[in-house]
Amino acid sequence: MWRDLLVGLEDQPEWMVLVTAGVALVVVLVSWLWRPARNVITIVHEAGHALVALLAGRRLAGIRLHSDTSGLTLTKGKPYGPGMVFTGLAGYVSPSLLGLGFAALLAAGRVTELMVGCALLLLGVLLVVRNAYGVFSVLVTGALLFAVSQWAPVEVQAPFAHLVTWFLLLGGIRSVGELQSKRRRGRARDSDADQLAHLTGAPGAFWVAAFLMIDLGCLVLAVGWLVA
Repeated sequence: MWRDLLVGLEDQPEWMVLVTAGVALVVVLVSWLWRPARNVITIVHEAGHALVALLAGRRLAGIRLHSDTSGLTLTKGKPYGPGMVFTGLAGYVSPSLLGLGFAALLAAGRVTELMVGCALLLLGVLLVVRNAYGVFSVLVTGALLFAVSQWAPVEVQAPFAHLVTWFLLLGGIRSVGELQSKRRRGRARDSDADQLAHLTGAPGAFWVAAFLMIDLGCLVLAVGWLVA
């Protein structure tokens, strides 16, 4: 696997890029497919919180992933200030930003680096997850990644990498839609957007719109790179 790090792939056929985008869209839109797949979005969401918290100088106490696909990242430090704002902002934009990074790798034909990036992210989360379901969720995701990277031929790895990328980009957008839907029903009073509203004074709706604009921007850029 490491030997292949410097080996790129030829340009992928456009039909494969479009088919994997369509499959990812189906997974995101069909509820019974979205529900288990959303665990991946939650893993990346909480990993984003954790990484930015560490970069902001906060202490990471752990991550919890729940069977209802919600999650929680626990950090220690001042309960206010730029570090808390950036930590709160990171969650809902992390799947799309990661998807955009993966799109850049795919545009350069670097599938193996993408798989390694996935593995490193999962390993990092596994080291700090603090509940049984969280460990189970990360291990199942990691097992799928390992199976594809070790035993699947390149002809399968490339579509799989594209599917993961599209899923992150589209799933990030759906998760923001779900957030606003819960807020309208009064079921997300402690959401990232509402915590940011408390920290900054800007209304929660502003932060939901910010999440959405960033995620849509990532999607537009990725489409330009992958479908050009």
